[in-house]
Amino acid sequence: MDRPLRLAQQSDADALLSRSPLAALTGMLLDQQIPMEWAFTGPYTIARRLGRDDLDAHEIAAYDPEAFVALFSEKPAVHRYPGAMAARVQQLCQYLVEHYDGDASAVWRGVTDGGELRERLNALPGIGKQKAQIFLALLGKQFHVTPEGWREAAGPYGEEGSHRSVADITGPESLAKVRAYKQEAKRAAKAAKAAGPDRKA
Repeated sequence: MDRPLRLAQQSDADALLSRSPLAALTGMLLDQQIPMEWAFTGPYTIARRLGRDDLDAHEIAAYDPEAFVALFSEKPAVHRYPGAMAARVQQLCQYLVEHYDGDASAVWRGVTDGGELRERLNALPGIGKQKAQIFLALLGKQFHVTPEGWREAAGPYGEEGSHRSVADITGPESLAKVRAYKQEAKRAAKAAKAAGPDRKA
């Protein structure tokens, strides 16, 4: 990478995201129903509570589920929904162990087609279509993972110069632009829902 990620807006957490593919993928998984910075600080919090400098998919996959929930629930909690998200992180790591020998970067290493990469990401537990496209855009824009057709496979998130998602955040200014875009999108969706189809009496 040319520069470290700036998603957690916290230097140690961002340093981990920048050097650890599993941490970045875990942050993407956690990024729902909580502020982005909280989600992407999560991998660093998990690593510290495990007494590690990085996340290990084999260790997390084999961790006692109740103990892992307790680790997530310790204040400050890793996520607003620690039980559900602890289970999802374990499921992700178990999938990586089963299919990629625990190596998160193997999901995209050597892939030459953007569509194939999107499908690989989409198959990961807890990721889904939209997150697969956002993470694909993050890989292309900030990790320089650029298989043929990656922008098209990432959909609107792959557009050059856009400020739609975490893939476009490189500092406070771009963070503010992404926040503004998301707020406007929410307003538009709310307005469209309020208008709705004509109701029959």
